[in-house]
Amino acid sequence: MSTELPPVAPEVLAEAVESLSARLRRKLDEATAGCAEGAASEPDGAVVFRFGEDAVVTLRPGAGGIVSEAGQATCTCLLAPRCLHRAAALGAAPIADMDTESDAPAAGSGADATAPGAAADAAGQAGAVSGPGLAGGTAPASGAAPVSGSDRAGGGGPEAAATGADAAEAPRVLTAAQQAAAGALWGAAAEALAAGVVAGGAVVQAELLRAAHTARLAGLPRAEAAALRVVRGLRAARERRTAHRLGDLTTAFRELLHAAGVLASGTADPALTAGARRAYTPGGSLQVHGLCREPILSATGYGGVVTHVVAPDGSRYSVSDVRPGGLARTRGAGRAPVALGGATLDHAGLARGGLRIVGATVSAEGRLGAGRGVRATPLRGTAWTEGSAAPLFARPPAEAVAALLADPEGAESALLGCDVAVVGVAGEHVFVRELRPHAPLLRLLPAHPHPELPHTENLRRIGAHPGLRLRVLGRPDLDRAATLRPLAVGPVPGEEYTLRLPEEWLGRADLGYERLQGAHFPPPGTPAPEADGAAVGGPDPLADSPLWRVRRLLESGVAGGRRAVAESARGTAPRTAYGPLRRAGLGAAADLATALAAEADRRPRDVFGRLADPSPDGYAWAWLAAATHLAGAERHLVAASWATAPA
Repeated sequence: MSTELPPVAPEVLAEAVESLSARLRRKLDEATAGCAEGAASEPDGAVVFRFGEDAVVTLRPGAGGIVSEAGQATCTCLLAPRCLHRAAALGAAPIADMDTESDAPAAGSGADATAPGAAADAAGQAGAVSGPGLAGGTAPASGAAPVSGSDRAGGGGPEAAATGADAAEAPRVLTAAQQAAAGALWGAAAEALAAGVVAGGAVVQAELLRAAHTARLAGLPRAEAAALRVVRGLRAARERRTAHRLGDLTTAFRELLHAAGVLASGTADPALTAGARRAYTPGGSLQVHGLCREPILSATGYGGVVTHVVAPDGSRYSVSDVRPGGLARTRGAGRAPVALGGATLDHAGLARGGLRIVGATVSAEGRLGAGRGVRATPLRGTAWTEGSAAPLFARPPAEAVAALLADPEGAESALLGCDVAVVGVAGEHVFVRELRPHAPLLRLLPAHPHPELPHTENLRRIGAHPGLRLRVLGRPDLDRAATLRPLAVGPVPGEEYTLRLPEEWLGRADLGYERLQGAHFPPPGTPAPEADGAAVGGPDPLADSPLWRVRRLLESGVAGGRRAVAESARGTAPRTAYGPLRRAGLGAAADLATALAAEADRRPRDVFGRLADPSPDGYAWAWLAAATHLAGAERHLVAASWATAPA
């Protein structure tokens, strides 16, 4: 079993790489590749790397379990601390998030999260950890996976008011230090994009980390988080990890370049300059009822649970508990006590019960804090068919998705409900159709792909019952056509061929914690409704669109760097590749792709007429323009896939 390496602060690794000579930098990638396999842990918590007989590197993490100072990484060789061994050992360890080291990983670490969407952390992508230690003021961010809060697309409440206030706030003027930090981050990101995965080794990553640390010191935590996502994505791609997706790294590059480019201009939306830690404000008295539980599991070792709740006015909140501990903690957290105002129930009880909260503290995203003045008493639970949960299933999903696409900031916290009929299974997708006229086919995918969590097994059992009627509560996947990732399911009122759940489950099953068994499905001999005549695996607007040509060009640039894109500009390839785009009415996409390929192949000459290396700035701007246009076009196709089915 391999030794778990302590996370390393970005600035510590960047300084170690920067101190190497040019000759040692060329050897760094090779030295880093295999050193983690020889690591060994010591009784005092230190981790030791042996490089032959005379070189031993020791990492001694601090109280937070992170190597946050240069002195915590030592080597016994004569060149230390400017030695290859020390830099290689630091480079083999995971990257830490210094703002959230005590509780959870930083928001939106898409390359770190094993759950889909964690692009999320995006940043999208953050979760606050509610616990006794968070006394009213601020709460640290967590982002192992998509951690939810209030649904901005789905109702009023304080979070909706906050959203409106943010939208009306004027752009902020950055200080000279912030603008300089953003410019340095843009330069490092452009260099990394031009290098691609094939050349984006430890030296390129260290430049990004150095720029990210500078952005953090300048008060730009969102930009720092975007840079860390790119570094983690580059590492995952170069190490060929099974969870790596080139599309996720492409998205991470687009978000980083967009953030750095806007910030470098000197004025930016307040969302880009907001702090990493969430402020909790007084929320008065609240009465909330549980909707479901969602397991949270991060590839960086954090685990826990988020319980989604709803208020009588339809506002949605969440109570989250995410801490270090990995899978074991994720499993146990589902029945862990709710650390909120002395409430005497666990997360399983809250998911099917309720709370009356006095002195509540609420973040802008709808997360409930656990300050010293908070008091909570349990309430009787309500079924999905009554009370404040019922309107959640009355709103057409197409309308809710359209609202989310218009306000992407709320996408990571969005939940929607609908009644569906199972059509069949195709690959990993379970195809269902809404129980309304002219509804499109929807695809159900596991909310979390980890094999030790029951999401995948539960969907497999559901897909084995064509015609089954289900009430589904889940999160829409806005990167895929008509795709929903269900968190909980229940029976459809008034239907015979539907789930038969125990009475104590109160009409729903949490797919991440409870396993559906044969007794939960209609018994053999129960007449199933007439099967849907639609073909399983119907049309996919994203897959069928010629936009895949632009996507392939962008992803080839991320994987192979500028040279890979330049190859597509030579010969007759541009005219033949982008003709289908123009014939489909996507002339802007064709023009942007052509401009990107031409810029990638551009080679300027110096004053003596010799070929010179081009600046990466023009290439990065051309790549960002094409990527931004593609993201917008794909969002429109996703919205169309949720609309009525084609005749």
